[in-house]
Amino acid sequence: MILRLVITLASFAFLSACSPEVGNEEWCEDLKEKDKGEWTLDETAEYGKSCIF
Repeated sequence: MILRLVITLASFAFLSACSPEVGNEEWCEDLKEKDKGEWTLDETAEYGKSCIF
């Protein structure tokens, strides 16, 4: 269980380094292309705050 958590967090850290900054225009475009069923709750909230309003 702990190993799985460590691997997940390490993967997230690795992948987030390659992603555009959350909330900027490039991030909004990337999220538009992503299937809405795969959006996390945080992504949905940030999209509404940064890309719509």
